[in-house]
Amino acid sequence: MADPFPGLSAETLPAGTRIACRVEYNGANYNGWQTQPHLDVTTVQQELERGLSSVAGEPVRVHCAGRTDTGVHGHCQIVHFDAPVPRPPKSWVLGANASMARDVRVHWALPVEKEFHARFSATARRYRYVIANALVRPAMLGGQVTWQRRPLDEAIMHSEAQALLGERDFSTFRAAACQSTTPMRNMMDISVSRRGQLVVIDLQANAFLHHMVRNIAGSLMAVGSGRQSAGWIAELMEGRDRTVAADTAPPDGLYLVDVTYPGHFGLPQTPYGPLILGA
Repeated sequence: MADPFPGLSAETLPAGTRIACRVEYNGANYNGWQTQPHLDVTTVQQELERGLSSVAGEPVRVHCAGRTDTGVHGHCQIVHFDAPVPRPPKSWVLGANASMARDVRVHWALPVEKEFHARFSATARRYRYVIANALVRPAMLGGQVTWQRRPLDEAIMHSEAQALLGERDFSTFRAAACQSTTPMRNMMDISVSRRGQLVVIDLQANAFLHHMVRNIAGSLMAVGSGRQSAGWIAELMEGRDRTVAADTAPPDGLYLVDVTYPGHFGLPQTPYGPLILGA
């Protein structure tokens, strides 16, 4: 019988095996994803490598699908590393989770081909931006949703968002500190929907610029709250001027929820998160 949980297999994999993992984290307590050895701060990468290194008994270095900023969450961050010692997937998962802080979890570990790279093999990334649209700031979910007290018209936000589809120059929504060599990105899918008091912006693109999702979210909320009129998003895209768009939205409600890879790598499908949206 096939193993129903291949990401938790007890079969030992030899040293040198390239292993891919799905990692989930609450970014509220971390200074972003990337290790910053020149600063006295805690990052998600640092915590994950600490957990995996405790299993290996020696340092483990990971590579991720997309570096997230301070306060941003990962529901389905994909990483890979080359195992320095022989261990079964079950040990990498359970051992790392036992050693790490409770706001970082490894969900599965699987052997992959040496050509697999968590970042460079990815063909698309999907983010979700979750807004609590209520008169009073929620007492629960602190740091996990963005609060907007003005009523939002999600239908107008969705209509405006369609101006962002396709291969476009996203200079309007690019942070000044962005290090990408080009502002061109392919927005494959974007939608805005409401689930009770939660408004969700769902975006999929081949890649994202620095602060691109949060800048888009800020401008869509400006239209949805009536502070800007219909047609403004299309005007912003044509103008390519970051200073004219709305302020960058907070990181609290932003989640990396999916990374797409060619099917031959055989990575498991993860339902889009975060889990609060399925409640």
